[in-house]
Amino acid sequence: MLTVDFDRLGLLPGDRALDMGCGGGRHAFEMYRRGADVIAFDQDADELAKVSDMFAEMRRAGEVPEGADADVKEGDALALPFADDEFDRVVAAEILEHVPADIQAIQELVRVLRPGGTMAITVPRWLPEVICWQLSRKYHDTPGGHIRIYTDKELATKAGNAGLELTGKGYAHGLHSPYWWLKCAVGVDNDTNPAVKAYHRLLVWDIMKRPRTTRVAERILDPVVGKSLVLYFRKPS
Repeated sequence: MLTVDFDRLGLLPGDRALDMGCGGGRHAFEMYRRGADVIAFDQDADELAKVSDMFAEMRRAGEVPEGADADVKEGDALALPFADDEFDRVVAAEILEHVPADIQAIQELVRVLRPGGTMAITVPRWLPEVICWQLSRKYHDTPGGHIRIYTDKELATKAGNAGLELTGKGYAHGLHSPYWWLKCAVGVDNDTNPAVKAYHRLLVWDIMKRPRTTRVAERILDPVVGKSLVLYFRKPS
């Protein structure tokens, strides 16, 4: 389930790419499949071990182009262990809402992006997130949970102040917002609720099969209630 559109990001084979706060690695895996030289970065060593195993499995299965490379790196988003201007493309997906010093994190991302390079930042969208917060305190008030709700303007302004030019905007995962509203309404840990189980089966089916009906539905829903905001930026040359 990808949030970033890599065609809009401009990812090319051979690009040096950073997935900051990679989590389970979904965006890192896609960049690797597209032939990029990928670094999956996170502070969770257990997650990174799984991502590293998947990189190895992708290589064994012949899922990546010749010459593409991928590795993992553990560290702090506020002090990235990379040189200035090291990456052609940077992705920071669903991570800044967890970071208290988000301005410092954005500045670090800008520092490691080369002039002329591009970046995609995604965060939970304002309206769907407000509804979740209103329905359930436990949804966000947990260790490592969401600490802020971004508006489009706030995120664009913070990135612009750090030196980026906004080049595009999108929304994603319109089918997922009602699922999270439902979970918040019945209890975020209540995975046995019949309605939650049924909706979860629908989402899994959609992710695995990508049928035309749900693709059309999500294209309609994304601009209205898409769960994620995606902003695309360029670092001026």
